[in-house]
Amino acid sequence: MVSLRELVDYCDQLLEADGFQDYCPNGLQVEGRADVGRVVSGVTASQALIDAAAQRGADLVLVHHGFFWKGEDARITGMKRRRLGTLLAEQLSLLAYHLPLDAHPELGNNAQLARRLGLSEQGRFGAGAGPDLACFGTLETALTVTDLSARIGDALGRQPQCIAGGPQAIRSVGWCTGAAQSYLEEAARRGLDAFISGEISEPTVHIAREYGIHYFAAGHHATERYGVQALGEHLAGKFAIEHTFIDIDNPV
Repeated sequence: MVSLRELVDYCDQLLEADGFQDYCPNGLQVEGRADVGRVVSGVTASQALIDAAAQRGADLVLVHHGFFWKGEDARITGMKRRRLGTLLAEQLSLLAYHLPLDAHPELGNNAQLARRLGLSEQGRFGAGAGPDLACFGTLETALTVTDLSARIGDALGRQPQCIAGGPQAIRSVGWCTGAAQSYLEEAARRGLDAFISGEISEPTVHIAREYGIHYFAAGHHATERYGVQALGEHLAGKFAIEHTFIDIDNPV
């Protein structure tokens, strides 16, 4: 067992949570039991994940997408009431890290995605809410669009949507998990051959084609499953507690 306060303080410092201007509060969002022996992690604090954590006797739910986003209705009604009601009734803590978990150089979503795709980070770009988030690197062997698409599909278990706009041989690649298609233009200006993220919007297609860069939309959920797993396993080793990752299926 570890005290909730010690675990939260450790995570805040490890992920440098105070260094980000984020869209939600990072760290402890809902306070539960004073001590933690069992952690359940998942991408998003959905009702399904909270229910699964309660069924497994968890003390804490660790997620990338938590609650209290900027601009949302602050009233505790409907879906929000049910989610918070379950957490409070079960004395479950909710610990959430958004941009800090994307950015961490070892445990972060971008670092973990790179590991699975065989990408070596050479630098970062895309500042605006704190440290740079988007990464870039060079492939050891040039790939075609088909080859890179297949590599992404094999690694993530879903085929990406690809907008082929760049050169035939892909050597330089940028990436940023989640909804980071807004970095595509900067990736193109840096001369990258391709950029990988989670989501795609209507303007993204035209940006890719007109700037001459390939874009791969590999899924918001699919690209962000790995940081929270890595953090959960790290905490389990650090504090000798139990950790289980639960993947609540999400096709987006």
